[in-house]
Amino acid sequence: PPSSSPPPSPLWALPEELLLLICSYLDAQALGRLGQVCRRLRFLSSRDLLWRRIARGCLNSGFTQLGTDLAAGIPVKERVKVSQNWRHGRCQRETVLKWKCNLMPWMELDGEYLYLSQAENIQAYRLCPDGTGLQRHPQAIFSGHQEDVCRFVLVNSHIVSGGGDGNIVLHKIHGSYSFKFSAHEQEVNCVDFQGGLIVSGSRDRTAKVWSLSAGRVGQCLHTVQTEDRVWSIAISPLLSSFVTGTACCGHTSPLRIWDLESGQLLTCLGTDFHRGAGVLDVLYETPSLLLSCGYDTYIRYWDIRTSTRKCVQEWEEPHDSALYCIRSDKNHMIASGSSYYGVVRLWDKRQTRCLQSFHLSSPTSSPVYCLRFSTTHLYAALASALHVLDFTA
Repeated sequence: PPSSSPPPSPLWALPEELLLLICSYLDAQALGRLGQVCRRLRFLSSRDLLWRRIARGCLNSGFTQLGTDLAAGIPVKERVKVSQNWRHGRCQRETVLKWKCNLMPWMELDGEYLYLSQAENIQAYRLCPDGTGLQRHPQAIFSGHQEDVCRFVLVNSHIVSGGGDGNIVLHKIHGSYSFKFSAHEQEVNCVDFQGGLIVSGSRDRTAKVWSLSAGRVGQCLHTVQTEDRVWSIAISPLLSSFVTGTACCGHTSPLRIWDLESGQLLTCLGTDFHRGAGVLDVLYETPSLLLSCGYDTYIRYWDIRTSTRKCVQEWEEPHDSALYCIRSDKNHMIASGSSYYGVVRLWDKRQTRCLQSFHLSSPTSSPVYCLRFSTTHLYAALASALHVLDFTA
């Protein structure tokens, strides 16, 4: 008797490479619908190869402007879904840690831990593997300062911190090794660490370059007279220069780039800063692209290939608040923390107005001193609490 089963679809006679090429012309909605047809098409339409192009145009999907994948291991399709939550502000909020006295905390993230400064110590909190937040008790405590930690960086399993005592402390995370040296006459407001070198900036109006090479650990290679208090500092990814953000109390630009090898001034960024418009945070996205923010309420995007006199883009904090900190996904998204009511804002560089705002400290007002985010969570450190926004909800 003749078979009653339908003939196989000619679609499956095509080689997989051709099927993927056809699917590559579909947008996210069409790919999602295609995956509902059958198991075979669901598997095909979920391939990272198809979603990578879409993800590169999304917010915080784990891809840089150059296409580097910063979140390998998480299916790209899932990241695109979560990206829509970032864009529309859909998240669950939770206060995960509280402390009794007001502090100015700083933090760093790696894949397993969140490192948070609380007074003179830095504490490591394990992130929950199921993505539900972090464990409430620290797994490790790193100490060494006699006064509060101002800022610290986490690089290659090392923590480098600057404190109000004028010291710099180096900790090896997975070991007992630590090293402390006197760095500045006043508090060390900012530090960065790359390529075996530490750069530090202080209230004493200097920035310094320190060696960490064998036999020269803690040796000062250069002292830069900045003529102003240094609030922020960052080493270029090319390890050839570093940028300082200063208080802007004098007549010089608060953003200056210095040669890392000689300590000489290379260039000043901008010409129209107002007196007191100090730069509180600065970060490199690429060797030629960097972001800055501070007291003048603007986020500025600099491309030193095109101009050092004027930034290529700027975004204004709508409530005339100083901006204490910024982070970038190195692609389309910026997150900023402002000085009033714990306001965190999300920005799309392709737009002029902010996408979303989150008020974390009502009714009492507190700055957002530091924020960090992964592809799924945003952590914001305020004066008395650590808040987390979960965008997987």
